[in-house]
Amino acid sequence: MMSRAERTPLTDWWWTVDRGLLAGLTALMVAGLVFLMGGGPPVAEKIGLPTFHFLNRQAMYLAPTILIIVAVSFLSLRHIRRVALATWIVGVTLCILAGKFGPEIKGAHRWIQFGPFGLQPSEFVKPAFVVVAAWAFSEGAQRRDMPGGLLAILLLPVTIVPLILQPDFGQTMLITIVWCSLFFVAGLHWFWVAGLGVAGLVGVGVAYQFLHHVRERITRFLDKDSGDSFQEYWARESFNSGGWFGTGPGEGVAKRHLPDAHTDFIFSVTGEEFGVLVCLGLVCLFAYIVMRGLKLARRTDDTFSRLAITGLTTLFGLQACINMAVNVRLMPAKGMTLPFVSYGGSSLISLALGMGFLVALTRKRPRMSTLSQKPPGTAPATVAGVMR
Repeated sequence: MMSRAERTPLTDWWWTVDRGLLAGLTALMVAGLVFLMGGGPPVAEKIGLPTFHFLNRQAMYLAPTILIIVAVSFLSLRHIRRVALATWIVGVTLCILAGKFGPEIKGAHRWIQFGPFGLQPSEFVKPAFVVVAAWAFSEGAQRRDMPGGLLAILLLPVTIVPLILQPDFGQTMLITIVWCSLFFVAGLHWFWVAGLGVAGLVGVGVAYQFLHHVRERITRFLDKDSGDSFQEYWARESFNSGGWFGTGPGEGVAKRHLPDAHTDFIFSVTGEEFGVLVCLGLVCLFAYIVMRGLKLARRTDDTFSRLAITGLTTLFGLQACINMAVNVRLMPAKGMTLPFVSYGGSSLISLALGMGFLVALTRKRPRMSTLSQKPPGTAPATVAGVMR
């Protein structure tokens, strides 16, 4: 057990970090390995790989994942902003290159190949974009000479246009919704909230009209007889088969028909083998992490930290909600992973970066006092930088 009397970087980190948040993330990683034992083997056997290929690789990816979370959580606010800005610039550049030169996978160009390794740069753009946008909004709130609001507005099209061209409508929608939440928390008037909502509906309508794969997914979701609903059918059957208590680990049948049982539809596999009750427990675990993050955001006095924590927490929770909603057929298929549960190297490492930012931002830091030194009996100076 670490003592408060010891003054080392590690002990300082341990006593200032939010251990409840760390515990929730650790529980998710362990749950991911357990659930992947059910969803990974049938996919691996189908493509001629060893039975536990995906499980072993996921366990291998967890080592750098944990290392990145811990390392990033040591960063100061200044270094968080610098790392996020550099990651965003590199990520957007790689997204452009992926759209032009990346291999076509399922009709989209979203990956960059580095020899035998593949990288999906949009995964790294998401957490970096949230921090950079929060930085711009906070600077605009604190400094009248800084056009932070305008910069934050310009950040959105620069980020999502390369994603639309890939095309990656799911990530585009996710980033846009998180940006709107930041705009709202930064003090946006309700009139502009309604305007953004209308603009979002127009954007969905335009995507439906001009993007074939978007139109196909939405049409298939609204009318299951209009096209191939193979994945949706077996995802629904997995919950019907599992019931409240599940068929037992390794006893699922629907997972042998789902092509992405180890990634997009890991929640369905969990429902079949472990039951609806375990799925509800997983939902509660995600809800705990989100509520913990929002509670910590509310407690902080720093505008940048409050916006960044809110954005990162919203990004994490919204991605989980979209994945689970697709699995229970409340939304059209999006191709989005379940954080720390679905298999994926790029997904895990990018989540580690985002959660590392979150852990760093929620650490207990000395309050920045702007009170000037005045003789006794005089009024203290006004605290500047409070968001209107």
